[in-house]
Amino acid sequence: MTNTAQHHAIVVGVDGSDSALLAVRWAASEARRRDLPLRLLHIGVTYPLIARGPDEGIVEQGNEWVASAAGVAAEAAPGVRTERKVALGDPAQMLVEASERARMLVLGSRGLGGFASLLLGSVAVTVAAHAHCPVVVLRGSGLPRADAPIVAGLDGSPAGEAAVAFAFEQASLCAAPLIAAHTWHESALDGAWVAEPYAIDVTETQEGEQRLLAERLAGWREKYPDVEARAEVLHTRWPAKGLLEAAAAAQLIVVGSRGRNTLTGLLLGSTSQALLHKAECPVAVVRPEGTRSTGV
Repeated sequence: MTNTAQHHAIVVGVDGSDSALLAVRWAASEARRRDLPLRLLHIGVTYPLIARGPDEGIVEQGNEWVASAAGVAAEAAPGVRTERKVALGDPAQMLVEASERARMLVLGSRGLGGFASLLLGSVAVTVAAHAHCPVVVLRGSGLPRADAPIVAGLDGSPAGEAAVAFAFEQASLCAAPLIAAHTWHESALDGAWVAEPYAIDVTETQEGEQRLLAERLAGWREKYPDVEARAEVLHTRWPAKGLLEAAAAAQLIVVGSRGRNTLTGLLLGSTSQALLHKAECPVAVVRPEGTRSTGV
């Protein structure tokens, strides 16, 4: 396999859990759709204070889980090219490192074994904030409907633009409709809430936000004429609540992340974290190229 192919693999975390196997099914279909290899990765956590052999049992269990995942991938996407890897170490750090050679990193939302802390706590949030590629976390108990829309959250930031770019590409590949959702509230309008909280004309502001959103989407619609894109402007104090409602019947919701370059820095914003914990569909977190971590 060429270095280019290795760099553009779809990587999925495997730990033997039902959630991880759901992620494998989704990732396998995605790899076949993009004509990319699927890399099945298990990272076993070692406990040096426990008296036992040199981690043979952890590796053996990992190999069994990866072999089972390979069977699931073949069933979900016949013909998909798979690679298998079992490693030992810190899951968050090694997943971020694996993302350097990935087109996309896919995780389940509930883990066990090597990903014991992947309960959408430290590992998933850390990886989503610092990965070098888009991270997709599978939410819900089953795969979403293929004809459901893809939702992209826009906030005007570079992170939001990266999310829109990913969402349009995904919608085009999946032949799915796209909903570009933007939320606003008086408290975020250049200090107007502080200066004159009752001077805002909600109808006028809503129309202005809709015009701005249409302008932002014009270039993407031109680039992806095959994508049926609809703009939605939501007046809400809580962006996460608005996006959760917009994504209630979606097959994927895409948001941006402004994570920092160290694992000890700021992770995800409140909106992204809320979606990772509460969305009923898979969540993709995308960082702008210029802000992706340079190492851990």
